[in-house]
Amino acid sequence: MVRAAHGLAEAPGQTGAGGCARGEHTHASAGPVPRGGTPGAVAVAGGETPAPVRASGRREGPGAPGSGRAVPVRPAGTGPEAVQADAARRVQRHSVRGQVLQALRAALVGGELVPGEVYSAPALGVRLGVSATPVREAMMQLALEGAVEVVPNRGFRVVERSPRELAELAEVRALIEVPVMLRLARTVPAARWAGLRPLAEATAAAAAHGDLAVYGEADRAFHRALLGLAGNEQLVAVADDLHRRSQWPLVSPPVTRRADLVADAAEHGALLDALEAGDLAVVESLVREHFTGAVD
Repeated sequence: MVRAAHGLAEAPGQTGAGGCARGEHTHASAGPVPRGGTPGAVAVAGGETPAPVRASGRREGPGAPGSGRAVPVRPAGTGPEAVQADAARRVQRHSVRGQVLQALRAALVGGELVPGEVYSAPALGVRLGVSATPVREAMMQLALEGAVEVVPNRGFRVVERSPRELAELAEVRALIEVPVMLRLARTVPAARWAGLRPLAEATAAAAAHGDLAVYGEADRAFHRALLGLAGNEQLVAVADDLHRRSQWPLVSPPVTRRADLVADAAEHGALLDALEAGDLAVVESLVREHFTGAVD
């Protein structure tokens, strides 16, 4: 389990414990060598000496069926148990990387990872209680999303998001989502909107606690569900990416008051009311104001 993402921020210029950040190379050591043997030797039951193995992977000798005939030898590590163990390692590694990615995203939204600062994978790994590898993998994903940029031999710099960039993101979101919301208001049965009430209530609960990171996730879940009713997966993916980018902190982030989060969450309930009523004018007004308020 990855530790909480709190306390991730480092002092400017910090490169991680023990200076591990520079280069950030990892080396795999050779596996254990069997006693009296060499790396890659195939163990034989009863301690017998392995028969010679040709480059083709076949063994020859008295132990083979038929004198002087070659028989196939199963490569080490390909049996059912080895395959199952390898799959388990991949699943576990993916799980850790996913937890690290979520923790780093929460730290970005909450402002614990400061825009403009450089963070090394080993140093962040220490804070999260994991090795540098899943941190580095998660940071590379964030780089693809535009949240950080790679700084060779140092780590990753958090991208500085200016107020103008956030305003541009809000404009693009409105261009995409307003027409979709108006179409959904005309075509989706009123009863369908009731199923989204729990998601709206989840945003209200997160806002009441004043947890910006939790609220950010709940907010995006609500909007994904709304757009999901359009039946266009590409639309949902593009809109969610824009939404995530708009949640990153400003260069000098303002103090987010709990009252602001509560007011923002209340707009979700009001939007559902307008959608159920099919009131297109109110739907358009609420969606545009919701995006504009996110960057005020």
